[in-house]
Amino acid sequence: MGSYLVACAVVLMVCDALFAMKPSIDFSDSLDRATQYDVQIARDPWGIPHMMGKRHADTAFGLAYAHAEDDFLTIQDVLLAARGQLAASSGISMAPNDYYVDLIRIRRELKDRFDLLDPEIKAVCQGYADGLNLYASRHLDQLKRHGWPAKPEDLIAGAMHKLPMMFGMHNDIGRILNNPGPAPQLAAWMNPHQAPIGSNFMAVSPSRSSDDFTRACINSHQPWTGPVAWYEAHLLTEEGQNLYGGLFPGSPVVFLGHNAHMAWGHTVNHPDLVDIFELEMDPEDPLRYRIDDQWLELEQTFATLEIRLWRDIRWKVKREVLHSLYGPALRVGDRVLAVRYAGMDSFRQLEQWFWMGQSTSLEGFKEAMRSQSIAMFNTGYADKEGNLFYAYNAMLPDRNPSYDWQAILPGNTRATLWSKYMPFDQLPQVENPPSGFIQNCNSSPFQTTVGEGNPDPERFSQASGIETWMTNRALRAMELYGDDVSITQEEFFTYKYDKQYSEKSTLRQNIVRFLESSSQEPELVEALDILRQWNGDTSKNNPHAALSLLTFRPNSNTSRGNLSAPDIQDRLKKASSELMKHFGRLDVPWGEVNRLVRGEVDLPLGGGPDTLRAIYGRPSDEGKLAGVAGDCFFQFVQWDDQGQLDAWAIQPFGSHTASDESPHFSDQAGLFAEESLRKIPFTREEVLEVAKRIYRPQDL
Repeated sequence: MGSYLVACAVVLMVCDALFAMKPSIDFSDSLDRATQYDVQIARDPWGIPHMMGKRHADTAFGLAYAHAEDDFLTIQDVLLAARGQLAASSGISMAPNDYYVDLIRIRRELKDRFDLLDPEIKAVCQGYADGLNLYASRHLDQLKRHGWPAKPEDLIAGAMHKLPMMFGMHNDIGRILNNPGPAPQLAAWMNPHQAPIGSNFMAVSPSRSSDDFTRACINSHQPWTGPVAWYEAHLLTEEGQNLYGGLFPGSPVVFLGHNAHMAWGHTVNHPDLVDIFELEMDPEDPLRYRIDDQWLELEQTFATLEIRLWRDIRWKVKREVLHSLYGPALRVGDRVLAVRYAGMDSFRQLEQWFWMGQSTSLEGFKEAMRSQSIAMFNTGYADKEGNLFYAYNAMLPDRNPSYDWQAILPGNTRATLWSKYMPFDQLPQVENPPSGFIQNCNSSPFQTTVGEGNPDPERFSQASGIETWMTNRALRAMELYGDDVSITQEEFFTYKYDKQYSEKSTLRQNIVRFLESSSQEPELVEALDILRQWNGDTSKNNPHAALSLLTFRPNSNTSRGNLSAPDIQDRLKKASSELMKHFGRLDVPWGEVNRLVRGEVDLPLGGGPDTLRAIYGRPSDEGKLAGVAGDCFFQFVQWDDQGQLDAWAIQPFGSHTASDESPHFSDQAGLFAEESLRKIPFTREEVLEVAKRIYRPQDL
């Protein structure tokens, strides 16, 4: 027995030694290129990185290095996910992601098309990859086994990987398999707390401002941490770029923000971009299927999925991957179902965002959007000339109206095989409406402004899936910005922080209907009285909001918010029980429940789900809601009548997301909770004046 234990101990010691070994990775080519980049990183008092470089590629190099300093592990996960190697690092729960990467053929598409990209975006991606590799080469102890060295193709793959998931293609795959399992696993990686992803964009022109200013609020609602949490950055080049905004981990370009000339933002929309087809298979050949009078062969390959079991022990499995004329295909029992989705051949997403950010005029911005490489997102725009523009951006398939596109479609006829999209200029748009006001808060494009100038819904087929609902945020934006014809700067800011539910909102209407029909059960007398007294306000001190919101749990999609009286009554009992258990009362001030928690920081928050001051919380063991999404990094941008720019920003935590030892791990939390803002240093001179640290990555 003794010798056996000794042998086991020796094996374990050897394993530990092997696991502790630093990976051997050849960074030499990338490190040789690193000497050629000319960039300085200036960290302002809040730790925000301002990259000052000669070329776009130089600032991309600096951006990658700065972001790696602040959130290296998340960037690694993003690279692994886009490569289809996430399960090798994170275990079997991420195997659906890796299969999905093979299924939609990201790597194959890139192999054939990467060289077709604009040389500028290829140089930017190369610079970013080299910046990551420089950081990685200096921090081998932080490296995950796969993913290095980073390549420019990885960054293009990242956008190709995320966008279909953002319009829900993983849900359709789960539906095909009659197994929702893959969908939540994929979604949980991108959005760990499954918080609603929404956004607000509001803008007013000089005609609606009391001081002739143009103002825009770029107010995305993303998770506060993880692969789709915003990273705030500033890019300045000698080529004329001065661009400030937000991007995701692993992105070399800004997705929303402003330059000296214009500002733009996105909100999530929900067009119907995915169709499912049942193929007519040859009963004698499992790979043959018929379309019209022609027999075709399914393309069959096998994905090799490497799955981490324990520490550095991995297991490889093979899974069939099928591709049809329609797109990816899956066996479901004795059927074969194919998926066709908008943008399945698109690989220029980062290229489009890059040129959007370089735009200096409305026409230049629209020209960038006409490339239609980004399959979704409402897009709002404002510029120093006073122009306002909104587009329901979507790659809407040109579908045959003879079919029911909500059902599984026949996959044996080219009549269902769409290949074209509605041209950009025919999408719902609003440009310089008479009101001088536009908004979109994940809401109907047909109610973008007040008065004249909205798109005509009769021009668009129901098969497109264009939203017709209005979120509470959209209702309140129309009631505040839309009812005020002379908006001051203070009012523009104050309206954004509105914490009210509109009387027209699904939530308020649900409460009215419930109170009219509810029975007076003795145990619910106090709870019902609190519901009656609630005025729809979610300020920190409101004593009626906690019970109301814990009962109704509103979300952003008002079309799904109607509840039956028995459901509400059951929820009311549970919410009452939870409040009594943790607080000993039902009239708990909302700020005692709704919290910003970051390390040792624990602060009260106003606002709630689907209010303009959007806060989405995760329940804690103490009966509180810890914010995980909603208002995150957002900006206010304005130009005076001479075109002079001013801008402000805030984020819920701080610029350094990885380590609680950083002074910027939570240094903005107090400002965020108090609804205060930071002034953005925008010119090179302003950046240098406030910079606390300036360095070249190569010199560290």
